[in-house]
Amino acid sequence: MIVIDGSFGEGGGQILRTSIGLAAALGVPVRIFNIRAKRRNPGLQRQHMTAVRVLAEISRARVEGLHLGSTELLFEPRTLRGGRYRFDIGTAGSVTLVIQALLPVLPFVPEPIEIEIRGGTDVPWSPPVDYVKHVLIPILSRMGYRMELEVVRRGHYPRGGGIVVLRSQPSGRIQAVELSQRGELVKIRGFSHAVKLPKHVAERQAKAAEERLRNAVRVPIEIATEWYPPDKDPHLGPGSGIVLVAECRSSLLGADALGAKGKRAEEVGREAADKLLEELGSGAALDRHMGDMIVAPAALACGTTVFTASRFTMHAYTVMEIVKKFLDIDIEIRGEMEKPFRAKIVGACVEK
Repeated sequence: MIVIDGSFGEGGGQILRTSIGLAAALGVPVRIFNIRAKRRNPGLQRQHMTAVRVLAEISRARVEGLHLGSTELLFEPRTLRGGRYRFDIGTAGSVTLVIQALLPVLPFVPEPIEIEIRGGTDVPWSPPVDYVKHVLIPILSRMGYRMELEVVRRGHYPRGGGIVVLRSQPSGRIQAVELSQRGELVKIRGFSHAVKLPKHVAERQAKAAEERLRNAVRVPIEIATEWYPPDKDPHLGPGSGIVLVAECRSSLLGADALGAKGKRAEEVGREAADKLLEELGSGAALDRHMGDMIVAPAALACGTTVFTASRFTMHAYTVMEIVKKFLDIDIEIRGEMEKPFRAKIVGACVEK
């Protein structure tokens, strides 16, 4: 049995998500203690519990300690299975972080799988759903993933109520990828949305982002807007946000910003643009968030994955240390914390 100290490294929910995802993919039991020990509200919250429930259903796992506030969990997976599932976080907890927990296991599920998840699609401290659709999934498709994400309804903090449907086909293995050079910047795309708010909020976010970017780069910029008339709006609560995607010759980088009460739409747009320009300024092939999300798939992959990312975050370091507890693999890092870095991961070549 693998034993993981949840207070290690960044000490948050990513340790739980990575651990149970790898356990399900490899079919090995894991015990995690000190869950989210470094967070203000330690222990399992509803979002984390949903991730455990999803993986438990897919892997027919035996689970102990699955209750709100629990700081210790036993997860014993058995055999993987596909099918159709539906889960409701019950709050504005992030659906994309639940999806993050599934990344290590999806290629190895032996049948097609469809999972509907309800919760928050665009909430603080998690990847927005448009980032997952337009950055994460396209990059993982290069590694052999066969997945797609449908956004049925957006959900914002604090009411949630968003609905996404994740569909995945089995591939049986993950393929290593080379993402060390991003190549020339070709185009910037964007996705600006506003729900239960005036239409001009989405438009102003988009315009401010485009103006900031046009002052810095000379490539085509296309930012789509999404808006629902308030009288026909199915969403539970108001919210807005924008995701920007830099399309380069060999890679994609993303950045985002969320609206908030008292935060002007122009500020949201400029914030996302400044973040993207910072990512591009690093010269790396991947943004800082993709730099930690690619680690677990690369550790399971067949071959050697080499990538550069804009910042070596504590999240990335933590995931690298966690995967070493499950797999006897080599990870080579060149770079310093909070600086651009290069990683070389010799995958374990798991096949099912």
